[in-house]
Amino acid sequence: MEQREYNVVVVGGGAAGLMAAGTAAVNGNKVLLLEKMEKTGRKVRITGKGRCNLTNVCTDEEFLAKVQNGAGFFTYAYTQFNNRNLIRFMERKGVKLETERGGRVFPSSGKAWDIAQALVDWCREEGVMIECNAKVESVNVIAGKVRSVTYRNGRGFQRKVETPTVILATGGASYPATGSTGDGYRIAHNVGHEITPIRPSLVPLETSYEEAKFMAGLLLKNIHADLLVEGEVVQSEFGEMLFSKRGVEGAIILRMSRKAVDALIDEKRVEVAVDLKPAMDRDELRERILREIGEQPATLTVGELLRKIMPRELVVPMAKACGAHAKHSMGELKDEKIERLVEALKHFVLPISDYRPFEEAIVTAGGVELGEIDPHTMQSRKVEGLYFAGELMDIDANTGGYNLQIAFSTGRLAGQLRKSKDVML
Repeated sequence: MEQREYNVVVVGGGAAGLMAAGTAAVNGNKVLLLEKMEKTGRKVRITGKGRCNLTNVCTDEEFLAKVQNGAGFFTYAYTQFNNRNLIRFMERKGVKLETERGGRVFPSSGKAWDIAQALVDWCREEGVMIECNAKVESVNVIAGKVRSVTYRNGRGFQRKVETPTVILATGGASYPATGSTGDGYRIAHNVGHEITPIRPSLVPLETSYEEAKFMAGLLLKNIHADLLVEGEVVQSEFGEMLFSKRGVEGAIILRMSRKAVDALIDEKRVEVAVDLKPAMDRDELRERILREIGEQPATLTVGELLRKIMPRELVVPMAKACGAHAKHSMGELKDEKIERLVEALKHFVLPISDYRPFEEAIVTAGGVELGEIDPHTMQSRKVEGLYFAGELMDIDANTGGYNLQIAFSTGRLAGQLRKSKDVML
């Protein structure tokens, strides 16, 4: 078995790993980055639908409020390398950025590739040795201290690297095709760390509502939705929602999915109640419907009437919800049915039956227990010389650039091992 020596070995070449490796190299360390896929930054290259929403320009308080689990733990890492630091860093690496709706920051080119390539180029310029097709099998610990890393290279040969420091940045279990297949959880567990059960987060949800098939492909904008668990509202969101063949997705669904998934795992009743007409109260909506009825000829069908106040994909479900049939005449819409229609439009309840798998999740909830990691260094409290960064830890946030910032901030902090020269941001 071939042996080599490095001051620092970084396991994982995603956003957190590349940031950690480059930072450690800047600080005077001899760094080896091991990536099991054929190239680094694969998940970065597809994030944000290939555009890479790398952070958000909201205030520090607003940013931390978007962290769904681990905000207190993450605070120090964020203060050391926040959204403004990240923006300056990327711009100094030659990546032009622009801010879009909701404070989301993207490369001006619209190409996530530019972010990934800038990180790789920076690492190489700082002397990081990058080895791809390298699958880490174990972090070897003796007397509570990191001693080496064992991995297999692309030809299947086992290699051993002597090192006093390992930074685990393997990612979670979401988007497994990019290499995030949960290897880091096994490695961390084998050296004594507790793993909070992992589950998909920022993930589409499935519904058992039988009329959902009529709504596949329907995108609703500027709507209000409540997440109900056992009939109680636990989260409210406003924005876009998309109906798919299996259920619902879109920004507001993704933001609610973490609590929905946890409730479904606990076998609780989960529903999404949608206000399809949030700009009108019930009285205004009722008046609008009555006005449309009064202005239309008696030969108009219920479906034709409903089409005037809602997308066609909602006609059949809404007609059924008020006890009418889309092909019947408007005479079907008596007062009672009009009231039922108003209620359906203001409180359209979708039973949530399941959630989609890790392959469709943006991030992973759960991971290495935060209480076992020093938030001021990202070093393990159990193993000297072992550090963590990114999604592998039990920390996750909403959509909008927050999760990538977590990766960059924690990677930056984990890489601050020895300051042999000043780091300019």
